[in-house]
Amino acid sequence: MMIKAGHVLARLTSKSLKRSLVIYLLIACLMPMLLLTVITYGSIYSILENKIKNGIYSTLKQERIGLENVLNNLDFASKQLAIDGKIVNDVQLYSTQGDFYDKANMGASIKDKINMISYTNLNLGMMFYYDPRSDQPYKFENLQVDSSRSITTLPHFTEYQGAVYYGPHKTMYKSSDNIVFSSLRRLETKENLELYVYLETNYNLFRKILNNETYGIEVSHLLINARGEVTYMENEKGFTEADSVPILQAIDNESEYKGYILFHTMSEQGWQLVIAVKKTAFNNEIYAWLTKIALLVVATTLFALLLALIIWRTVYKPMKKLNKEIIYMAENRNAPVQFTRVEEFDHLLINFQEMKQKINVLIAEIEESGREKSRLEVEKLLTQINPHFLHNTLNTVQWLARMNGQKEIDRLVTLLVKVLHYNLGKQSMIVTVQEEVDALNNYIELQRIRYDYEFDLRLQVDSDVSHVAMPRFLLQPLVENAIYHGNGERNNYIEVSIHKNDTDGLILKVTDNGQGMDDATLSKLLAESNENLKRGLGIGLQYVSRLIKRYYGDASRMSIDSVVDRGTVIRIDIPIKSKEDFDD
Repeated sequence: MMIKAGHVLARLTSKSLKRSLVIYLLIACLMPMLLLTVITYGSIYSILENKIKNGIYSTLKQERIGLENVLNNLDFASKQLAIDGKIVNDVQLYSTQGDFYDKANMGASIKDKINMISYTNLNLGMMFYYDPRSDQPYKFENLQVDSSRSITTLPHFTEYQGAVYYGPHKTMYKSSDNIVFSSLRRLETKENLELYVYLETNYNLFRKILNNETYGIEVSHLLINARGEVTYMENEKGFTEADSVPILQAIDNESEYKGYILFHTMSEQGWQLVIAVKKTAFNNEIYAWLTKIALLVVATTLFALLLALIIWRTVYKPMKKLNKEIIYMAENRNAPVQFTRVEEFDHLLINFQEMKQKINVLIAEIEESGREKSRLEVEKLLTQINPHFLHNTLNTVQWLARMNGQKEIDRLVTLLVKVLHYNLGKQSMIVTVQEEVDALNNYIELQRIRYDYEFDLRLQVDSDVSHVAMPRFLLQPLVENAIYHGNGERNNYIEVSIHKNDTDGLILKVTDNGQGMDDATLSKLLAESNENLKRGLGIGLQYVSRLIKRYYGDASRMSIDSVVDRGTVIRIDIPIKSKEDFDD
């Protein structure tokens, strides 16, 4: 149950590789696009907006120039008919002539001149002379005039170069409803007659100039005359006459009106041309750009998902195979792995195969260690029984010696019991320097009795290091080695010194003045398999070396300096520790 609960918890707290792969690929694909969009949005928006505005203003300017040319053309033609001396005189004479025949000939001449001007200027339409005081006010017309339409009702546009201009309005031509511009100029006559020349633009010129297709978007034209009145609204559904004043206010304030953006240009002739563009149409190109960006983001997202799926399938199959190999290892550890043909996973499987081999070796070692452990447990029981029996026997000898007054034997057995208790006892492996020195004194005393006091022990222990902790049974093998190899014919001594060094460490030094040894003998002494160096309770220098490595690691160092016939110096450098610092 605990294992299943652990599996459930692991699944709840773990991350899905597939989900993480999708998220990371989405971030990798979308982040540059989003950053590019955010960074460039302001610039692109400004560029597109300026592009549209510049295009509108450029077209608007061309239309304004076209309308100005229309009025200039009307101005030029009207001057020909109102100022030119020959035709003016003919018109004047016609008005004052009484003879019918002469009048008819003169009228025909005037019409010919009018027709000639009309033919030579294709942008002109209807033209005639206008006499407001006559019963027949329209004279010499080149086209039939609709008498139901009066010049006095035409919408005023502007006054320019001595003429009055009207429009846009329906033509005075009876058989047409086209929108035109017109001009009315008074003739300069000597008799100061009230005669005017009336001219209209060509019937389709206005539609050619104000052409919505040139803008590329849906627009509506408005014309504001020199008096500041809206005289023409192209979009009758969007605007009415009631919108005239608000439109003028919006133009003055450069603001939007009824969802329209207004662009205007002022003519030197006193009138204004206005373009009304729906805001949605104006932003259409910007929206199109945003739509393309959105489609690109969607396409990038789909591509990232597809790429994640492909990568996931590429990764999942080898992972499944690897997982199968791990499960199969429990059933058959010696079976070879099956490779996936994906370099990275095959590299993992190679390492996995090596791990399997190492595990097999470790399992074999563990099985062998188990058998060895069983054997050592039996030996351990025997080693625990033998010292206990030896202690009891020595205690019996000690009491028998005391009862029989054998003080030397009693003293010898007492020292031996203390040494055995210290070396073979169950107390902690970590002792203080003082405890180690006390045990060493007991051991030296035994050895001096054995060797009939043929050597001296010199102890030099700093008083401030007596509380320092150290491994038990560290000095005795060194002193034993000094006794064995330092015994000679001259007065021998063994000097044990314990003091601090300059780096807050501890120096243990055992010095003797014995026979010394050469390098070959020293090598045998340090060899673990040299059984000839084991004497009594001594374990050898190999034990000491392994002991300090066990408790101090690389922070310890042991050196042996020996000269034949001069003696040996064994030095051990260890750091100062308390008992709490050791893992006993």
